[in-house]
Amino acid sequence: MIKLTKSSFYKEVETKKSLINFISHASILSMGKECFNFEKSFSKKQGRRFSVLVSSGSSANLILIQSMLNLGLLKKGDKIGVSSLTWATNVMPLLQLGLVPISLDVNINTLNVDVSEVEKNIKKLKGLFITNVLGLCDDLSTIQKICKKNKIILFEDNCESLGSRMGKVILGNFGLASTFSFFVGHHLSTIEGGMVCTDDEKLYKMLIMVRAHGWDRNLSIKSQKQLRRKVRCDNFYARYTFYDLAYNTRPTEITGFLGNTQLNYLDEIIAKRQKNFLSFVSIINSNKDFLPIKFNHMNTISNMAMPVICISSKKAEFYKKRFSKIVEIRPIIAGNISHQPFYKKYIKEISNCPNADFIHKNGFYFANNPELTQDEIKLICNLLKLNNK
Repeated sequence: MIKLTKSSFYKEVETKKSLINFISHASILSMGKECFNFEKSFSKKQGRRFSVLVSSGSSANLILIQSMLNLGLLKKGDKIGVSSLTWATNVMPLLQLGLVPISLDVNINTLNVDVSEVEKNIKKLKGLFITNVLGLCDDLSTIQKICKKNKIILFEDNCESLGSRMGKVILGNFGLASTFSFFVGHHLSTIEGGMVCTDDEKLYKMLIMVRAHGWDRNLSIKSQKQLRRKVRCDNFYARYTFYDLAYNTRPTEITGFLGNTQLNYLDEIIAKRQKNFLSFVSIINSNKDFLPIKFNHMNTISNMAMPVICISSKKAEFYKKRFSKIVEIRPIIAGNISHQPFYKKYIKEISNCPNADFIHKNGFYFANNPELTQDEIKLICNLLKLNNK
């Protein structure tokens, strides 16, 4: 069986040996130097000014939304556009924090929210939390311009697309901020872990506080002094002074160490994922049983898992049965998010999203990881071919 995830890390043997040595000699394993170094290195790699490391990609979404509320960029009751093809914890923080998610349909050939769908909903939205699905995107440059013109805050879930590029811009850099996941099986694994990236210094400072209790301990000395003067707090009480609503989503030094180790391999990981994607997509786009995947507007496709959308339910059942004997398959993310039980429980007005419905019924994805062997790639390609016996 070709599993979705082959190992905990890329180059697992070497990574585990390094991790054992690190743990054996580390004096502190709570958030510290390794985490802060990973933030700096990831910022440089992503091309963003600031990065904030947290315990998971879901935590990254949560502290981002809370930070924007704390700063007054969003307020309770605001309507936020979300991709209908997304993960549950992109939408849950919106509900939990009093915002109203509006599910936007996706383009059937890119799996992402497109320009027309944004334009159709433009008057409703205060924010757009767009999901870059499985290494792919739609016309983010135009969407960025529309959002700017209409004063809609754009922020990206880039958990599935680390390293993908459209033109010269790396995905995750089109909006005010972006979130990333380092869960096992994602592009870069730290077992669990996530990141928020932004160029906005005020948002960065708030993210730092929201990550850890709402206190100021991880801010610069200058920022600490400013806050303490504002609330008339001396240095003694400052250690237990909490400035705004927050959580504890801190990572550990193990997360930071693994991130620093795996970041050395990221270019190689992305290159292999793209190479595999191009092998798979050439067959998918030549098989009349599948809908074609549009990607020519992109320069790099850092594909996390390979989507297949069949032309009918009958074809979907045929290919799912064919694959499931030897290749692990899953639904394409959560399918249409508005069909999920939690969504129907809390959202009374369900958007009509026919493309997401179609993908939900007729799609699946399979592994694309950098450790696939040539024999495994060949086997998968054969399964994708029309009339393969």
